[in-house]
Amino acid sequence: MAIEDRNEQDITSSESVDRPSRQFYIPSQIIEEFGEKGRDHLNKPFSGQFLLAMTAGSFMTFGAVFSILLAVGVETKGIYHLLSGLGFAAGYAMVFISGAVLFTEINVLLPSYLFNKTNLMKKSIYRFWGATYIGNIIGAFSVAVLIQLSGSLAPEFYAELSIYLDHKMKFLEHGVKGWFEVVISGILANWLIGMAAFLTTAARDFTGKVLGTILPVVLFVAGNFQHSAANMGYFSMGLLASDQYTWYQYIFFNLVPASIGNLIGGAILVSLLFSYAYKEDIQTSLGQGKQKKKQNH
Repeated sequence: MAIEDRNEQDITSSESVDRPSRQFYIPSQIIEEFGEKGRDHLNKPFSGQFLLAMTAGSFMTFGAVFSILLAVGVETKGIYHLLSGLGFAAGYAMVFISGAVLFTEINVLLPSYLFNKTNLMKKSIYRFWGATYIGNIIGAFSVAVLIQLSGSLAPEFYAELSIYLDHKMKFLEHGVKGWFEVVISGILANWLIGMAAFLTTAARDFTGKVLGTILPVVLFVAGNFQHSAANMGYFSMGLLASDQYTWYQYIFFNLVPASIGNLIGGAILVSLLFSYAYKEDIQTSLGQGKQKKKQNH
């Protein structure tokens, strides 16, 4: 009997040793990661913040161009949306994995830090948000200028770009109602992009991070949900390639309401929601949980 018991213990021990480790982070760990990334971005020097924001904006234009190139000539709607989404996912994957600073991603990361912090340094927060937004626009437009100067794209690309711009700016016809529709669409868009960041952070290897990025991005592109950072890429190309719409129409009738919606979608429906749901499990230097523990000790 003793020998049998020992054998069972050996088998149990062997199974525990051979059991593979978990291949993803659990939700509370993801929110901790969000908060730590938000804190790290906030603590960077202003020059570093701005350069990373420009880099992220440039990736948005590359993603916009790739989404159009993959979809040119495709008539089947499902395949068209899939290819377009895959193309734009390349831009987001470059942002997420490189650590570049995207306005709509910051709408998720920074609130995750602030919701678990007592004192808010308002000046630095607003400056950071502003620098990120302006940096994204400058980066997106700069790459659009370079692409135009390169003369690399065929006429078919510009015909398809025109269709994309009409699709993005269709709300213009609805006046004030359309403006608020863009806000709501922006909420949905950054809810999905927030979940792309969520899934990407959950993954612990490169393949998982890319797949985690692709799924929500394909959905937001197919649904024509208005994502300000993505639209910066499309609109930058549109400003240089056609006179369909003016710069102030792009900014005031799409980017502004979309940005408001993006802030709500990322901060409330992703960051606040999960921070509250898992507040008991979040025990990092970001929150008060650790401070209370120290006081108790």
